[in-house]
This record gives sequence, structure tokens and C-alpha cells, in this order.
Amino acid sequence: MSGNPPDKRRRILDAAVSVFAQHGFYNAKVSQIAKEAGVADGTIYLYFKNKEDILIQVFIDAMDEILRRQDEALADVSDPAERLRTFIRVHFASVAESRAMAEVITVELRQSSKFMRNTDMKPFGRYLAMIARIVDDGVRTGTFSQKSESRLIARAIFGAVDELALAWAMADRNTSLDEASSRVADFFLNGLLSREAPTDPSPVKTGA
Repeated sequence: MSGNPPDKRRRILDAAVSVFAQHGFYNAKVSQIAKEAGVADGTIYLYFKNKEDILIQVFIDAMDEILRRQDEALADVSDPAERLRTFIRVHFASVAESRAMAEVITVELRQSSKFMRNTDMKPFGRYLAMIARIVDDGVRTGTFSQKSESRLIARAIFGAVDELALAWAMADRNTSLDEASSRVADFFLNGLLSREAPTDPSPVKTGA
């Protein structure tokens, strides 16, 4: 007996990731996705409006999954610095599972003007909000500097991990994402961690 509809939808999305990564979004054809998924061409349109709709659903599903993993990994971590380190580690661990998915998310999505204009960006907003909450918690507990601007830092962290994911996806050799995770976390924590303000030295007296 054939798979149920959710299984077929999943096969189509997985096939789309493979085809988009291999041929590029604009050069990819719905017929290629259907062949890769093992379904008839017309079956695609039972689940998706068009090729761009498939791309958007790939993004939404990928973001939902990484957010689920983040929630799970952070559930028992209370220290803000360790929470931020965990967040970055989980992001890179998720990226490392599929070079094809990393390429689609970091490269092909940027080629779709419709995606950039019209996509419901709630998953991305939740992603940034999760980082911002970690920073806000760190400021509140005194772990992070009171000058830390959570929204700005959230976007900066996303920019860093996204760029490194792009470099990894496009590289000919297998770059260590574990090392990248540690270095990115160290970089941001060095700027975020609260430090006691140095005491102003007394004026140096010169000779009479």
C-alpha cells in the first residue's frame, strides 16, 4: 500500500531539496522533483501551488524543525552564556546533517524575490526572538553587559551562523562546524559578558 499523504508530502519536499541543490532553484523543474520523489507530476500540485511554494515550505519546515530542536536542547540549561553557546551549537549541528539543505536555505532562497517579499516570516521571527530572550535573560541576571541590545545581537548572531553555514555548504572540503560553533560562541560571549568597570585611578601628582 502506498504511503499516506503526509509521507508523500515529505517525499516531495525532500526531493525538492535534492533537486534545488543540484540544479539551482531557477533551473529546477517540477517534473524533476516529481521523478525524484517517485510521484506523478500532477501529484505535486495536490500539495503545492508551484515551485516557489515548494521552496517556501522547505524553509518553513526547516525553521520549525530547528526551533523544535532548540527548545529541546535549551529546556534544562539555565545559565545565559551556556544557553547562547548551546543555541549556536544546535544550529550548526542541524546544518551539518545535510549539505543540500544548507545550500538551499543559504543560497537558493535568496534567489527567489517572491520568497523575500511575501513569505510568512514568523518562523524566522521566532528564531530571532529566541536569541533575543537569551540575551535579555543574561542582562537581567547580570551575566551580560547592561549595554547589550538583544535585537541587534540576535541579527548579528544569525548573520554570523548563516554566513558560515553558506561557506560550509559551498566548500569543496568538509569544514569543521564543531570548531566554527565554538569560535562563534566565544566571539560573541567575549563581547557580551559583563565586566566590572575599572576603578578610576587617582590623578598622578607631579613634582612641586
